[in-house]
Amino acid sequence: MFGVKEHGLCSSLAAASTVLSLEFQHKLLIYLPITLFYTVRESYFRYINMFSSSGMAEETGMFKVHQTIGSVLCCKCGIPMQPNAANMCVKCLCSEVDITEGLLKRLVLVHCPECESYLQPPRSWVKLQLESKELLTFCLKKLHKNLNSSKARLIHAEFIWTEPHSRRIKVKVKVQKEVINGAILEQSYTVEYVQQEHMCESCSRVQANPDQWVAAVQLRQHVSHRRTFFYLEQLILKHGAAASAIRIKQMEQGIDFFFSNRSHGVKFVEFIGKVAPVRSRSDKQLVSHDPKSNNYNYKYTFSVEISPICREDIICLPPKVAVSLGNIGPIVICTKVTNSIALLDPFTLRHCFLDADQYWRTSFKSLLTSRQLVEYIVLDVEVVSSEVTIGGTKYHLADAQVARVSDFGKNDTIFSIRTHLGHLLNPGDYALGYDLYGANSNDMELDKYKGHIPEAILIKKSYEEKRQKKRGKPRSWKLKSLEMEVDDRRVDQDKMVSEYEQFLKDLEENPDMRFNISLYRNKEYQPSEMASVTDGDELPSVPLDELLADLDLSEAEDEEDNMTE
Repeated sequence: MFGVKEHGLCSSLAAASTVLSLEFQHKLLIYLPITLFYTVRESYFRYINMFSSSGMAEETGMFKVHQTIGSVLCCKCGIPMQPNAANMCVKCLCSEVDITEGLLKRLVLVHCPECESYLQPPRSWVKLQLESKELLTFCLKKLHKNLNSSKARLIHAEFIWTEPHSRRIKVKVKVQKEVINGAILEQSYTVEYVQQEHMCESCSRVQANPDQWVAAVQLRQHVSHRRTFFYLEQLILKHGAAASAIRIKQMEQGIDFFFSNRSHGVKFVEFIGKVAPVRSRSDKQLVSHDPKSNNYNYKYTFSVEISPICREDIICLPPKVAVSLGNIGPIVICTKVTNSIALLDPFTLRHCFLDADQYWRTSFKSLLTSRQLVEYIVLDVEVVSSEVTIGGTKYHLADAQVARVSDFGKNDTIFSIRTHLGHLLNPGDYALGYDLYGANSNDMELDKYKGHIPEAILIKKSYEEKRQKKRGKPRSWKLKSLEMEVDDRRVDQDKMVSEYEQFLKDLEENPDMRFNISLYRNKEYQPSEMASVTDGDELPSVPLDELLADLDLSEAEDEEDNMTE
């Protein structure tokens, strides 16, 4: 009897050999009774478990219980495996159960080949690029209901490369589902999306007849130049405001934008109102009417007029406006135009801002515009005030003696004036200004101030003489332009080229104008060391750190093809 107990005790000790060595067990059996042996062994196990659970076994150097994962045999093929709820290995479980059964593996995507957009039922279209995160999300949304009905959970998804002209999009999807006796199985499968070509409403309308527009925005400014539209064109390009326009046409005093949807036209008018002082009105015309379904089709027209006040214009304020602005002026200079007009008194450096509503209540015009600027030479300058910063621009009041360049060799007329450009001008410099001494003006408000009007008002420093050295050389930067229709019969090309060149010069001289537009590097420009020595340091230019790289997608694809070859 004792031998049986001893044999059973030895077998149990052999099973616990990870805790007590065989030699130590043998000594316990020799020197201790059986009952005391069991007591010692249970206390030892309880002591070890206490230290292993609290993490103190490693710190105190005691024995640590190593837990081993047991293995069972698969009920189908008999190979050892870790136990699970189905008691089957993964291969046998996959052969018995297919969790992708009932899941969609082929779907159709309605694709517009013109604008690269996809139909999102019922009628909306979304622009998506191939193998983008947005397109993957769009594809998986079509599987969402099917996965929920099959009680499968999406784990991972990725694109499988296909030929671009195959009109196929393949997505590898990994799903997870509970199968026999609560066992969870993962499985991957491929979903094929077939692109069905179908043009969206806007593209089909354009292809059928480009004149089938729904909304037209007529942008106008009643001035003799196009400087404002050159600047607005760059703002529109930077913000993508005309991305939904189906046609753009250049007119004599403005630009017409045509849209396929009324909401696009309204959004564009709101954008123009944020960057320029405008007033607008809208009208609609009935095109067709279906009395059975009570549907009406209209064409909408938005007329947007931009204020004729431009930067560097000189203005004689009406008395009521001058009083409402704190008795400024009445002779002021427009220094900046956004959704409000910034005015500066060049004799006192007082400034104010006139918003669109205030301007259109009185609707005054400029006394003289930038096309009437006259070149002067500075003979003497004496600063009379400290530096004043207005809107990030520095000014100095100064008394100056100037003479018209056209008078050299004809007369000795010299004008003593006060100017706000004391921080820029030095004796011998050239400046552009307005000649009030010889100007013929029909402004009734200006006649009230006769005897108190200066003979000349300087606007900006002139760099024309220094630019003569760089005439004909390309700039290190360039601008993009809108694709618009131009009627050559109504547009004076020589005048437009000269005005565009003046606009580029203004960008070089004025950093505030460059802040809101995008300038790109000119690949044709090659800097010359001799030019940098002879041109001088004071000629204004655009710093290279303000330029953006002009990305051409076709060139980038060619470079990638060359690298792969």
